Amino acid sequence: MNKKKIMYWIVPLALLLLIGTILLVRSITCSSPPHTQQKWYELNWMADPILDQVLLFYLGEAWTKMTDINECLQTASRVKKDDPESWAREWRKTAERLHALADSLLVKGHRKSAGEAYLRAASYYRATMHRHMHPDSPEIKELTEREISCFIKSQQLLEAPMELVSVPYERIRLTGYFYRSPKAVGKAPTLIVHQGRDAWAEDCKYIADEAVRRGYHCLLIDGPGNGQALRRHGLAFRPDWESFIRPVVDYLISRPEVDPKAIGLMGMSMGGFLAGRAAAHEPRIRVLIVNPGILDWGEVFFNKLKDYGPTLITLYQTSPAALNAVLQVAGSLSPFLLWGLTDTMWKHGARTPSELLDSMKYFTNQEGVGKIKATTLVIDTEAEEFGQSKQFYEALTCEKDYMLFTEEEAAPLHVQTGSLALASQRIFDWIDEK
Repeated sequence: MNKKKIMYWIVPLALLLLIGTILLVRSITCSSPPHTQQKWYELNWMADPILDQVLLFYLGEAWTKMTDINECLQTASRVKKDDPESWAREWRKTAERLHALADSLLVKGHRKSAGEAYLRAASYYRATMHRHMHPDSPEIKELTEREISCFIKSQQLLEAPMELVSVPYERIRLTGYFYRSPKAVGKAPTLIVHQGRDAWAEDCKYIADEAVRRGYHCLLIDGPGNGQALRRHGLAFRPDWESFIRPVVDYLISRPEVDPKAIGLMGMSMGGFLAGRAAAHEPRIRVLIVNPGILDWGEVFFNKLKDYGPTLITLYQTSPAALNAVLQVAGSLSPFLLWGLTDTMWKHGARTPSELLDSMKYFTNQEGVGKIKATTLVIDTEAEEFGQSKQFYEALTCEKDYMLFTEEEAAPLHVQTGSLALASQRIFDWIDEK
């Protein structure tokens, strides 16, 4: 075939490919998940619905004294919708202001007030990193160390029954917060609590407070992909979560105040999948709480991806290289998509979008769920977006309970965001009964 004929075919094909890519990118960057009439809990303050939920998350922590409502609202009012760097910049300003206030109060001898200010500063440092456009920036490690320092100071100054602990994990040691209940007599039940994709161990302080109030010890700790384990040690998520929980249980049973036959595990958000996976392979977990229940996190992730761009899955299946190229272009046009891709690949240790999707196939508990022996509480909400609670509950063969939070009781959101008082009461009443 001569050059003229080759060019005759190549030019139209190249144009078709270019037009197809442009249309696909437009569909990704301009579309959003199906949306019905606005709900009362939808704020419409931020640049996208996910960031609105993040704001509500920090507003909800005001009940625990980890934030203050007007500090959150005032910070959010300074965030510019058309500036993707604005969220991190404005929350850092608030965190630094509260950090400086805490330092000055401590110098003046106001230890309780300083502790409260340090606690809120720690929360605002975490908020800074909740939507940071550059997870590999040196700023992340700096903010992480400030967050940890402020949180530890807050607990010391507020005289919380918290002990900073170091848990061996492979070749390193992970920092955890062990809350010892002053009401416990002898060896007592102990609850391990961890988060999922976005929140940190420190965000669970209200759970530890409720635990010790009721006579249980509590360990808050980040595993691979969580909070400080990711940012301090570079540990990405791993699907075999039992590899993390096993040494945590080893550590707990070495403590004289812990009853080795009464160890519970609570996983929040994506942690609902992780905790369920761990309990399937760690028989020393006697009580399991998944909030929400998730049978297959990879399936949840793929379904969310379909909401934003149904053709992405087809492209991934037919040409991973083309998927990577299209998402690179789309990311340059959509700050939300750019953040979502960058942040998720970082947390999963993936170098490309197609590699991320490859790894998601392993985040399943389909075969393990029937092995869970722990008495299990599966938590669900009426507006749940990321869970498979009914599916998980039905697959369990152990002693189990299902708990639904509803819109009528103002608690319909994922992990009961904004409804922590009610959630704490209902969940710990169930633990008391068990």
